[in-house]
Amino acid sequence: MRHLLDTQHLSRAEALEILDVAEDMADTQRREVKKLPTLRGKTVVNLFFEDSTRTRISFEAAAKRLSADVINFSAKGSSVSKGESLQDTAQTLQAMGADAVVIRHGASGAPRTLATSGWITAGVVNAGDGTHEHPTQALLDAFTIRKRLFGDDSRGRDLDGIRVTIVGDVLHSRVARSNVWLLHSLGARVTLVAPPTLVPQDVRGWPVEIDYDLDHAIAAAPDALMMLRIQLERMNAAYFPTEREYSRRYGLDARRLADLPTDSIVLHPGPMNRGLEISAEAADSPRSTVLEQVTNGVSVRMAVLYLLLAGERSDTEKEDLR
Repeated sequence: MRHLLDTQHLSRAEALEILDVAEDMADTQRREVKKLPTLRGKTVVNLFFEDSTRTRISFEAAAKRLSADVINFSAKGSSVSKGESLQDTAQTLQAMGADAVVIRHGASGAPRTLATSGWITAGVVNAGDGTHEHPTQALLDAFTIRKRLFGDDSRGRDLDGIRVTIVGDVLHSRVARSNVWLLHSLGARVTLVAPPTLVPQDVRGWPVEIDYDLDHAIAAAPDALMMLRIQLERMNAAYFPTEREYSRRYGLDARRLADLPTDSIVLHPGPMNRGLEISAEAADSPRSTVLEQVTNGVSVRMAVLYLLLAGERSDTEKEDLR
């Protein structure tokens, strides 16, 4: 694997390889000593042009547990805030000898530009670009669904026939886009539920079903229900009358949680707006996978960095995983 830029162009075999390597990584994280020597001598740069706590810390933890050197670069207070271009920043990282660059950027397509420009030779991982994609979030979501539904038998399995319903602000959600393509590639049946104003115009080209009624979608008995955060910071218009009205029609409250099949699980990519798209009862229920998603995120990102940077290493070096 040279780069990870999106899930739309990630093959089923590539996705399963990442998920299965993440299983190996998760096994190592249950040991007393969690650190592996696999990426010793490699340098991973976290290049974040947008604020993030969960994703940046998760990538930092993943790289450090593989013994890589980590450089955290925040656009605020840096030369970027003084007008430095992406090209200049990339060439600076190239001069520093970066082996991998994890980039989060407000502009859709920025990671692909970085990967294909010739400015750097490092592998590029998209940690979220505009409203385009967030591939590692989708991978950790798929990993979590697979683990919850199949348990110890999850290794090597796809999600063929699994029904996943994604609810909320699809329009502004790169997480939703990445999940749609990845889950479809893995064989899942995906339904999107949102107000008409929060459904993207190009959704007809997506491999999904659309439902505007959350109660109707819950009655269809999904295996997994993913609640999306309402991204108020990206909204410059009235997409719904009031937050209270949105919560009444599209929020996962205690009643809707009880209406879900007993073996259905609830996901949320975080951060959560408690009381808006998800109630405290749903967020803290045994069905909720929110904290598991955080834990699994480290294992999945370890797998991505491993495949990006250690793919050509010897079998002896790869034995460190076992």
